[in-house]
Amino acid sequence: DYTSRFATSWFLSPLQLAIWRAIVAIYAFLVIFIILGHEGSRAAGQSFSYFTVLGYWGLAFYYAVSCAHSLSFWLHGESWLQKWPRSLQWLHSVFYATVTVFPFVVTAVFWGALSNGAFSNEWTTWSNISQHALNSVMAFAEIVIPRTQPHPWLNILPIVILLALYLGLAYLTHSTQHFYVYPFLDPRNGRGLIAGACIGILAAAVVVFVIVHFLIKLREWITETKLGLYGNLST
Repeated sequence: DYTSRFATSWFLSPLQLAIWRAIVAIYAFLVIFIILGHEGSRAAGQSFSYFTVLGYWGLAFYYAVSCAHSLSFWLHGESWLQKWPRSLQWLHSVFYATVTVFPFVVTAVFWGALSNGAFSNEWTTWSNISQHALNSVMAFAEIVIPRTQPHPWLNILPIVILLALYLGLAYLTHSTQHFYVYPFLDPRNGRGLIAGACIGILAAAVVVFVIVHFLIKLREWITETKLGLYGNLST
């Protein structure tokens, strides 16, 4: 039942959930490719150095993969995820944790520190809203709509490890391409700023993880304990 919860919803049928996830995945991929096409090949080559872009790719692929799981549940009464080895099921739960934690951190950091000129024209307005606002809407939808259970506390560790790996990627980018992805990573602005920013972002991710854990618990309590809505599992 734990794995079927990723593929089902407490109020949508598996087919309806698959359609919703397909719509979001298509929009996310369109955003990615339109921005890549608009910014040219050089910017495209640098895009994978940005946490925002990596996170948006993650959202797009999570919605696409989850759509496939919901569709397989609708067709066969069992999702592909339920047939996977337990190690891959756990990795899917880690994937779910990243797409329900990182978007909120991205949104907070961007609008709090990096949003100067975000609405300077129609293009930047659309691209910034899509990448730095709708990303959190997509994340929140995956907290509210499916029947997922709260994140296992163990999944905090991959969140922390991924953030540490990204920090390494940011400095590798400077070493190979000679630019800092984000200004607060530039030592010329003070090492204290770097330390403060890294610790702050790490702390924010942990806090968001905890909040999301309890938001999912709250959703479970309202929908299942109080309302008796245990899921629309009809195929």
